[in-house]
Amino acid sequence: MLVKPGDPDAVEQLFNDVAPRYDRLNDLLSLGLHRQWKRQLLAWLQPQVGERWIDLCCGTGDLALSLARVVRPSGVVVGLDAAAAPLELAEQRRALEPWLDVEWLHADALKTGLPGASFDGLVMAYGLRNLADPVVGFQEMRRLLKPGGRAGVLDFNRLPEASWSAAFQRLYLRRIVVPAAALADLEPQYAYLEDSLKCFATGPEQEAMAREAGFQKARHRPLVAGQMGLLLLEN
Repeated sequence: MLVKPGDPDAVEQLFNDVAPRYDRLNDLLSLGLHRQWKRQLLAWLQPQVGERWIDLCCGTGDLALSLARVVRPSGVVVGLDAAAAPLELAEQRRALEPWLDVEWLHADALKTGLPGASFDGLVMAYGLRNLADPVVGFQEMRRLLKPGGRAGVLDFNRLPEASWSAAFQRLYLRRIVVPAAALADLEPQYAYLEDSLKCFATGPEQEAMAREAGFQKARHRPLVAGQMGLLLLEN
């Protein structure tokens, strides 16, 4: 299966296909570090008890559940994803902690259908690259947030083509990620990563798009020697 970046139907099918092995592969391919990056994201955003948060492109729900543990007992988290299979796994995980107030929503991150100004905070991990229109994505993020609300977007970082960091990133994707995925019969799905990065916005471009969408503050921070990026936003 060849996946064209920005094709919502193909991306949805991709994540339905990889859902059963997604978490195990993420742990393997990042040496478990993706969990640390997500903890760092929450540490910078500082969600508070009683707040209402949304996780867009929530996948199998690890970040949404982490949020729910912080904002409980009176806080609420909504996890939204366009693919149904990851949401089924997310609910299985939530069932192990039934005291967490998490609602799963099968919907498009570009048109959630949720009321505006209804969330104190928003997160998105590894979802921005997959949106058909990131500009519309930023507009929807801002619409969902209350005045003063904050958001964090974690993803791979698009690096200058000729830099050593970009060369390492390509080597890592081609020689480690794709061969490992091939062992799980998911080579085409993970080969998509490099293609999606080629047309992904750089950090400064993400900042500019977010400000154009109306965010008051937008700051992109590199992580892991620039391999990952975190965009911090304030409404």
